[in-house]
Amino acid sequence: MSTPDEKIQDLALEEVLGDRFGRYSKYIIQERALPDARDGLKPVQRRILFAMHVEGNTAEKGFRKSAKTVGNVIGNYHPHGDSSVYEAMVRMSQDWKVRNTLIEMHGNNGSVDGDPPAAMRYTEARTSKISSELLRDLDKETVDFVSNFDDTTSEPTVLPSRFPNLLVNGSTGISAGYATDIPPHNLTEVIEGVIKRLDKPDCTTLDIMKLIKGPDFPTGGIIQGIDGIQKAYETGKGRVVVRSKTVIEDMRGGRQQIVITEIPYEINKATLVKRMDDLRIDKKIEGISEVRDETDRTGLRIVIELKKDANADGVLNYLFKNTDLQISYNFNMVAIFNKRPQLMGVISMIDAYIAHQKEIITKRSEYDIRRAKARQHIIDGLMKALSILDEVIRIIRGSKDKRDAKLNLQTTYDFSEKQAEAIVSLQLYRLTNTDITQLQQEADELATQISALEAILGDENNLIACLKSELNEIKKTYKTPRLTVIENEISEIKIDTEVLVASEDVVVSVTKEGYVKRTGMRSYSASNGEDLSMKETDHAIFIQTMNTMDSLLLFTSKGNYIYRPVHELPDIKWKNLGEHVSHLVSDTSAEEEVVAAIPMKTFSETDYFLFVTKNGMIKASAVLNYKPQRYSKTLMAINLKGDDSLISVETVIGNEEVFLASHNGYGLRYSISEVPLSGARTAGVKAMNLKAGDYIAGAKVIVPSETRDLVLVTQRGSAKRMKLSEFETISRAKRGLLMLRELKSSPHRFISLDLASSKDIIHIATNKEVVVDMDVSNLRVTDRYSNGSFIMDEQLEGVPVETWLSLATITENTVE
Repeated sequence: MSTPDEKIQDLALEEVLGDRFGRYSKYIIQERALPDARDGLKPVQRRILFAMHVEGNTAEKGFRKSAKTVGNVIGNYHPHGDSSVYEAMVRMSQDWKVRNTLIEMHGNNGSVDGDPPAAMRYTEARTSKISSELLRDLDKETVDFVSNFDDTTSEPTVLPSRFPNLLVNGSTGISAGYATDIPPHNLTEVIEGVIKRLDKPDCTTLDIMKLIKGPDFPTGGIIQGIDGIQKAYETGKGRVVVRSKTVIEDMRGGRQQIVITEIPYEINKATLVKRMDDLRIDKKIEGISEVRDETDRTGLRIVIELKKDANADGVLNYLFKNTDLQISYNFNMVAIFNKRPQLMGVISMIDAYIAHQKEIITKRSEYDIRRAKARQHIIDGLMKALSILDEVIRIIRGSKDKRDAKLNLQTTYDFSEKQAEAIVSLQLYRLTNTDITQLQQEADELATQISALEAILGDENNLIACLKSELNEIKKTYKTPRLTVIENEISEIKIDTEVLVASEDVVVSVTKEGYVKRTGMRSYSASNGEDLSMKETDHAIFIQTMNTMDSLLLFTSKGNYIYRPVHELPDIKWKNLGEHVSHLVSDTSAEEEVVAAIPMKTFSETDYFLFVTKNGMIKASAVLNYKPQRYSKTLMAINLKGDDSLISVETVIGNEEVFLASHNGYGLRYSISEVPLSGARTAGVKAMNLKAGDYIAGAKVIVPSETRDLVLVTQRGSAKRMKLSEFETISRAKRGLLMLRELKSSPHRFISLDLASSKDIIHIATNKEVVVDMDVSNLRVTDRYSNGSFIMDEQLEGVPVETWLSLATITENTVE
């Protein structure tokens, strides 16, 4: 039961969530994850440095336990977990994370291998020397202070920051809806860039880039892509490539090794070394014999020892591509400016810093003037008192007490209360001529100081000169050389196949139904001459020894082709069925058949592919047109019209002839030079003049020294062997010569064509699980007017053989 005193609000859930999350988001954006554009610090970092400053835990004094500082920060300024404070403290001490460390730490403060730091009870810390430049003049009312979380003390909202810490040390963080990635830069270059902006307020980003050349990572490395730097400096967003610094060294025995001395920023070295070694163990790359981390106190050193005759540049390129030896760094320069997160270019960052410094110098000068004038007022009173010393002593001796003495001095000689206080507090030893000289000297110095400070406040040029002088002093004191090399262009990474794959011979097989595999020579030799494993209705169209460095092109009946390097073909034992081409590419159709398999060692600039289609089109296209950059899907080999299909693909050099046989019995022979060259996506030209209902049953390329005979098979199970000399060379797109004797009933029709010698064996496959093998030597040579010899019964199981024959005849290939 609720009591009457309870206040229950009836609010919509979305309103409550929106309000609460809005407040939370505002807090973590402004007060946690993003740095301030003026001092480059997140609140936790600022509180750590301020707490250490207040406690005197500074560079000129000894180290103190980190736990003491963490407890002080949590108790006074940052009411959050101790781990978040300690981790921020450790990061500011890690010289591989920040360009100029803000904290010095004794003990284990982690490593570039990702090792965690020792617990805070074991480590000791103090602010570094350069941190004093961030905190200098903090006590001169230069920045605003606010009450801490429990109103027991106060803390600064920003530090004076005598150097541009945001650019020098960079920042990284993630808040609600915002993230930041600001790379570190070289202190000398940044200060020179700020001075350039002061001297030339209308300077451009390119002008600044002549001085601030780019990020300067504490881990060194090589930055590639000056356009990316320029874009980031102009807009706040950009991308560059960061590459490790490497050298290839010669070893004894003709071997080489790759030595890495610098790695990209914020990369875990141990993870990088493990990744490279895993590539060696998993045999994703050939040529690496060992990966060693030889890093010691003298510096980073990773050694990749190579095998004999390994391609060092190829291995290195592969590692650049597939490991964090090379990374992309994306600028996202977001900082809090005017209490809001803002994407800032380098000029806006410099301008924010300059505006902050002008305010700091102005407030500091005003403070120093107030102090100097107050002291000047006291000095004037003391000098006046010393000039009438006897009267002053008389008045003091005649007064009742200190208060009465002060009052008498004020009324008698017109001293102010502060002057009177200084006079009555004066010690007797100060009443000497020497002291008057010192007072006069101090008065002169104060007058000079006040004049100089007023000049700074009265003239913007004097203020800028003061700022430049202070910046030059810091540059001189903390100057460091650039660690990261800048290169204009991003190098293209080309990976040679030989560094990825072991060069070895394999047996590659392709069947008519589209089953593909590669088989190691050991598995093939162990098969004891067994035939290729395949379905009973299938037959091989390609069996050949190839090298894993070669490529295979598979052309399909739909005019497409599939490209695969041999080492990417499925590795399957000879006794097992291959893998269907639909597993190689996802976009093949069920009715698509493989019509040709062509091995490629190199894509020659002089070779051509010759394509012939069923409906009488022919096309010649350069082999180079068929070397793809990407090959995850089928690619177009020839543009087929209507219901046309591709029936033949062969490689030619241009001095050959082509022989075409039509279904109705016509044969045409002509020079390939009559076929014009065209691109990969063209349809070609007319190959043969076909009658209505006729189509091309087979096509073969004839080389100049060809000695083989033509072998044709008809749908009735007849085979016919003819000499090529029966056909003269005529022109393209003619009908050709008749090669069959016409029969009134059951005429013969050609279904396939091949070239064969007497030593070859012809396979005739059917769709009824019947395969007929025939020695070509048993087939007599006939003239054009013969219908050939029957090589199988016209009736098989009572069904005409013409309904059985479905697959082309081939000359048996043997593995070399």
